[in-house]
Amino acid sequence: MIETTEQEGMAILRMAHGKANAMSTDFCTAITAKFAEISPARAVVLTGTGRIFSAGVDLLRLLDGGGAYIREFLPALGTMLATVFSHPKPVVAAINGHAVAGGCVLACAADKRIMARDAGRIGVTELLVGVPFPAAAMEIMRCATAPQYFEDAIFSGATYTPPEAVARGLVHDIVDPHALLERAIDAANTLAALSPPAFATTKRQTRGPALERLQSAGIDGVIERIWTAPDTLDRIRDYVSRTLRKS
Repeated sequence: MIETTEQEGMAILRMAHGKANAMSTDFCTAITAKFAEISPARAVVLTGTGRIFSAGVDLLRLLDGGGAYIREFLPALGTMLATVFSHPKPVVAAINGHAVAGGCVLACAADKRIMARDAGRIGVTELLVGVPFPAAAMEIMRCATAPQYFEDAIFSGATYTPPEAVARGLVHDIVDPHALLERAIDAANTLAALSPPAFATTKRQTRGPALERLQSAGIDGVIERIWTAPDTLDRIRDYVSRTLRKS
């Protein structure tokens, strides 16, 4: 599900969960566990396989499991996103392809985001699906997105080409696909060369307000009720039907 290799003291995590790296409870728990295992690594590079970084939440699994599964899934999703976002070592996302909805949020949890040229689109489609953002997802997107584009990115549900994503802060650099992993490793090395205590402290300072808002959000119950509501599941079912027909 998550393949781990080591290079120059860095952990390279490659998501390999089906063709879309769709996020299930097991997937989220696996990433959280991997980040705990690799804590001694100098830095982390997170990437996907094929033409997809991650397509976000596994909506088919969500519909199959219903409310009971969603109540289990949402905490696992929030923990995974917060774990990546608050990891004290440098984290670089090597975005090899489409990064949609939760996949975009996961990429944006990284300190540096590098996307392959012409490889796909990136953006958050949660409102088009019919669900609100979990607190961790909202704070990550608020931190990553250029302020003048933040509300439009959230409310429009748009996905962007790599150049459009750079303009909006979702991506820092664009590289040729064959050079993606090498460039991501170089970026991770550059950040890892900084004083680790200084980097970790500065990261806490820059992300502190977002993490404080996350801890004091107090809306998990509201979000859970909306995600598990019958009309929300109907909206998700309709979105899945329309999306599958389109593909």
